[in-house]
Amino acid sequence: MRRYWLLMLVVTFSCVAGAASIKPAAESARAQRYKFTPSTVVDLAKRTAAAAYVPRRLEGNAALQQLSYDQYRDIRSRSDAALWRNEQVPFRVELLPAGFLFQTPVKVSVVESGMARDLTGSPNLFSLGPHVARLLANQTLPLSGFRLRTLLNSRSVWDEFAVFQGATYFRAVPRGGLYGLSARGLAIRTAHPSGEEFPAFTQFWIERPGANSSGIVVHALLDSPSVTGAYRFSIQPGTETIMDVEMTLFPRVDLDNIGLAPLTSMFLFDESERTRIDDFRDEVHDSDGLQVVTASGERLWRPLRNPTELQVSAFTAEAPRAFGLVQRSRRMSDYRDFEARYELRPSAWIEPTSDWGKGSVDLVEIPTENETNDNIVAFFRPHYTLPAGKPWHASYRMRWNATPRITPSLGRATATRSGPTLDGKRRVFVVDFAGVGRTIEGLKLDVGASTGKLHHLVLQPNPLTKGVRASFELDPAGSNLVELRMRLLRANRPISETWLYRWTAS
Repeated sequence: MRRYWLLMLVVTFSCVAGAASIKPAAESARAQRYKFTPSTVVDLAKRTAAAAYVPRRLEGNAALQQLSYDQYRDIRSRSDAALWRNEQVPFRVELLPAGFLFQTPVKVSVVESGMARDLTGSPNLFSLGPHVARLLANQTLPLSGFRLRTLLNSRSVWDEFAVFQGATYFRAVPRGGLYGLSARGLAIRTAHPSGEEFPAFTQFWIERPGANSSGIVVHALLDSPSVTGAYRFSIQPGTETIMDVEMTLFPRVDLDNIGLAPLTSMFLFDESERTRIDDFRDEVHDSDGLQVVTASGERLWRPLRNPTELQVSAFTAEAPRAFGLVQRSRRMSDYRDFEARYELRPSAWIEPTSDWGKGSVDLVEIPTENETNDNIVAFFRPHYTLPAGKPWHASYRMRWNATPRITPSLGRATATRSGPTLDGKRRVFVVDFAGVGRTIEGLKLDVGASTGKLHHLVLQPNPLTKGVRASFELDPAGSNLVELRMRLLRANRPISETWLYRWTAS
């Protein structure tokens, strides 16, 4: 089976202080202004969809096209030239150059008082290190996106809290967090034999916020061979960074395999199974599980895996109340990595705010041997076709936080471990639950398997976690794949979420 690899480059740009004479991005070009209304991007997406698709690539600058990783890192956005740097605005914008992996140039525009103007990557916006100083000196650079800053963690430091760069990828962090998983505007044919299509945001419009604004609004135009789209992001950073997303798609062709609110993350290994792992750390991942609240209210928890073959799973038959990729391991001792600090990576939680209709939450797990590869994808896949030429609208709220807030509270699976029995004929599964009390009195283990047989179902108190441990043995009975399902009951009512797991013979 063909493998689909997603490589996300995590690049941290240094902020270099400069002379007071540096002009901010807002003054870098006296571009022509044009009217901008709430319908501007929707109208442009509609017109773009009616025309033939024209791919956007870097042209006329071979040096940028051939930049190495080190060279690209040597182009640094100047913090003293950020948009609104010297104005009474609670946000700042820094432009990011094209080059290296970012081969699709984009336009970035600012909207003020109903008028928009395009920004340019003029030389005074960037500091060039020794790897590129002679190569790109005094050049106006094409752009690949931008980052947003605000006073997120203190009153004196302008922290980066969101970045839009590369195809339709974007990331955000809450207060006290570090970048981890990414989101995308749209997924098309992910893990499909015909190959995935990656649409791109080709232009952004950033609205100037008021002096006392708690949020900022970004508009984006999406384009691809199959579809165009108009997006509006209303972003409010804080203890959790909230994005309200509105999208209107204009399909060029019938769309029968798309993913809404796609999330992309990395999972290398955790405590569950380490037969292939030779690493000093106990866990390595940006997310460790898919969480879903179904339309009926059932809460599903599916621990992530790094499989030996591409795996695709589907959950629910209609739009969920919410879903997301979650990072539950929150102690430094879970990882013992003092540099990556995976315990500070955020979760991303999706809440539909419009009717998404019938469909499934799909999970794609891709084999990887390296933590630089994003090998996990999750999204909602509609079980209907979006017809060509007919606009389609959807909206959702995205929460970037440490832990999704779900009420009322239920017990959570905090760790999954697996290994062979002494005779090697069965597989032992051990799952620790928190939030269900410390005693097993009155508890019932509700567990099932799609095939095979289950043996030795056991519940016992867990003195280490002050919770409960559930275990069982699986006899696959010759099957190569078994879907497992488990929850804890008291008085025949669930007191825990539903733990799901896919066992494969490989």
